[in-house]
Amino acid sequence: MSSPETSRVPLFATMQRIPGGLMLIPLVLGAIIGTFAPGALGIGSFTTALFQDSALPLIALLIFATGTQVTARTSGPILATAGTVLLMKSLIPAGLVVLLGVFVGIDGILGISLLGLLASIDNSNGGLWLAFTGQYGDERDKGAYLASALNDGPFLTLLFLGASGFGDIPLVALVAAVVPFLLGVLVGNLDNEWSRVVRPVPNIVIPFFAFALGTGIDLGDIVTGGLSGLVLGLIVAPVTGFLVYLGYRFILRRGAMSGIGFAAGTTAGNAIATPAVVAAADPRFQEFVGTATAQVAASVLVTAILAPTLASIALKRSGALRPAGKTQVQPS
Repeated sequence: MSSPETSRVPLFATMQRIPGGLMLIPLVLGAIIGTFAPGALGIGSFTTALFQDSALPLIALLIFATGTQVTARTSGPILATAGTVLLMKSLIPAGLVVLLGVFVGIDGILGISLLGLLASIDNSNGGLWLAFTGQYGDERDKGAYLASALNDGPFLTLLFLGASGFGDIPLVALVAAVVPFLLGVLVGNLDNEWSRVVRPVPNIVIPFFAFALGTGIDLGDIVTGGLSGLVLGLIVAPVTGFLVYLGYRFILRRGAMSGIGFAAGTTAGNAIATPAVVAAADPRFQEFVGTATAQVAASVLVTAILAPTLASIALKRSGALRPAGKTQVQPS
């Protein structure tokens, strides 16, 4: 019996070992090409189509695939947990950012635009949530991945910018942003086979659209935005994580297990694409895209490290840091 074939150079495995690496590494490579050889990928045909112009179509495919994973087979406790995470991680923080915008405008504060703030704060890293809750949570926690499925992508950012008046986001743009997701939900619930078939889509499309996004970023923006992005990540993880912790403790009454809420204090890798999508709907935000994209990318990395660390500390302090399946401290 032959042994499994091994990779000569484990490129994919190396990217996966780095938090957000599946998106961050191609993004940086694209930025290098875009900075030092901006015309190299403009030769036309399939080369330009895949490596320079593919971001929006591939993001749309990813949103559709995400929708297929949202099924009707969810119980009341799962929906309650997902709703609490969505409220505390996305809706309340986004509302606070909009309120801040009343005083500082779309330019934002400390070099972080309103676009960068919203794109970093109104979503969560569903993969990290599943990994953490799969080890320490129960079915309610794992099922709350539904919140990440709903806040994933640019829809909430478009919605809050449009509703607040900071962005001139046409209604049709909001509808267009959510149609692929809703179609995915419909198809996934009609035919579970589709859910299974498109499950690998994130691993396939993320590196390609990340590279395409990177080609439009100047490395000067990466340096500038990356530094402020580190600060942004240091704000997003504890603040939004604490809000979800409060939701777990006082809305869901999960007692000692409430520390799991800190694991939601992340920025999703897909959010790196949000500034470009928003600028496509409202060109006034185009000047912020480069820096905002770099800031979001830095926040993805920082929060992927900090959020599970804070959750582990909170669970350990409450005596609940035990792998799922072993005796857990019961909610008070």
